[in-house]
Amino acid sequence: MTVGGAVGEAIDRVVVVVPARDEEELLPRCLAALTVAVGEVARVAGEAPPVIEVVVVLDRCSDGTAEVAADWPAFASISTDGGGVGLARRAGARHLLPTLTHFSTATWIATTDADSAVPPNWLTAQLAFARNSVDLVLGTVVPDDRLSDGGRELWDAAHRLVEGHPHVHGANLGVRADRYLQAGEFALVDGNEDVRLVSALRRLGVSEIRTELIPVLTSGRLAGRAPAGFAGYLRDQAAGARVGVLPDAADVSL
Repeated sequence: MTVGGAVGEAIDRVVVVVPARDEEELLPRCLAALTVAVGEVARVAGEAPPVIEVVVVLDRCSDGTAEVAADWPAFASISTDGGGVGLARRAGARHLLPTLTHFSTATWIATTDADSAVPPNWLTAQLAFARNSVDLVLGTVVPDDRLSDGGRELWDAAHRLVEGHPHVHGANLGVRADRYLQAGEFALVDGNEDVRLVSALRRLGVSEIRTELIPVLTSGRLAGRAPAGFAGYLRDQAAGARVGVLPDAADVSL
């Protein structure tokens, strides 16, 4: 895949961070999809695939999420009690990148969510972009059938899932690790941590691509885990439709 510009340094290590709070129902779908995406990297890369590590960050879970994560021994899991998705994402990255020496141009951080399912080409596409000197990849999301037909019509009307789209989603984001560190990591907040990180990266002048080639399926439920998360956006969208005002689709945070 050619993105443009000079060919950059190949990625030799990928870390994938998955925050989870009480997601025993949807976490299996997430981890099954990640297993396929990781396998696709090995298939495409041949004899010298990058090292890929996945960590599930159990953030104040009170259900069986930890037991579900334990059923996937290929993936690590850690626990946090901060109660915020920004803290969870940061803790996951720090767990897999314990020293600053790991934050190099050859390391890539990818983030998704426990209620989401990445496509098979999720990592291979990001790595292809990285080889073409891209520092930041912003993908799209698509609600699953938990969203009503009427809600899906509102979603489709408000979103342009095209190349160059305006959306930012923590459930579909990849960034070169050294640039992530320079931007100050994920903020310790419970919502919009992805938007804040992207804003900081843009102030640094990083090379980014906003693509619809790797859409992530995510939960269409209206009652979510993060106050400023995707479920809240869908609720606001439904409420706004009733009064003729829709939320800004360019600033959605998962």
